[in-house]
Amino acid sequence: MTFIAIIITYIFINNFILNQFLGMCPFIGVSKDYESAIGMGFAVTFVTSVASLATWCIQHLLLVPFGLTYLQTITFILVIAALVQFVEMVVRKVSPSLYKSLGIFLPLITTNCAVLGIAIIAVGKNYNAIESFVAGMAAGLGFLLAIVLMSCIREKLADTDIPKPFKGVPIAFITASLMALAFMAFDAALLNNLIG
Repeated sequence: MTFIAIIITYIFINNFILNQFLGMCPFIGVSKDYESAIGMGFAVTFVTSVASLATWCIQHLLLVPFGLTYLQTITFILVIAALVQFVEMVVRKVSPSLYKSLGIFLPLITTNCAVLGIAIIAVGKNYNAIESFVAGMAAGLGFLLAIVLMSCIREKLADTDIPKPFKGVPIAFITASLMALAFMAFDAALLNNLIG
C-alpha cells in the first residue's frame, strides 16, 4: 500500500472517530472549545505516530524473535502510557493554559482505544516501520480533523436555540452521527479512483 493510500485511508475512509468509533470520550469531552480541540488533536497525532513506530520496533525486534507475541497488548499499552506521560510533561511546561483546559482528557490518551487500535492494526497489516509511522500519523490527523470539525460545529451550536433535552452531550452525539454519515461518502471505491 502506498503512503498516499495509507494517509487517505486513515484520515477519511477508516477515520477512527467517525468510522471506527474509537476514542469517543476525548472527542466528545474536549470538542467544546476550538483551541482545546486543536491541542488534543495534535497530542493524539504525536502519540499515535510515535507509538505506531515504537510498537512496530518492539513487535519485530523483541516480541516476535523471542516468542513473546502473547505480551503484545500489555507491551503496547506500556509504550503508549510512557509516551502520554512525556506529552503531558511537555504540554504542562510549554502551555499551562492548554494543559489546564485539556484537564483529565490528556492522561486519558493512554486509554484511548484509537491509539492502541492503530498500533495493533499496523502490526496486523504487516506494515513496515515507515508505513506504521505514516498510518499512526494519518490516524492522528483523522482524529484531529474530526475533533476540530466537531469543535467548530459545537461552538456554533452553543449560540443556537436548541430544545433543552438536546443541549450538551445529546446534541454532540447527534452531530457526531451526522458527521459519520457524511464521512461514509469516503470509501474504498474513492481510494481506487484517486490512487488507481
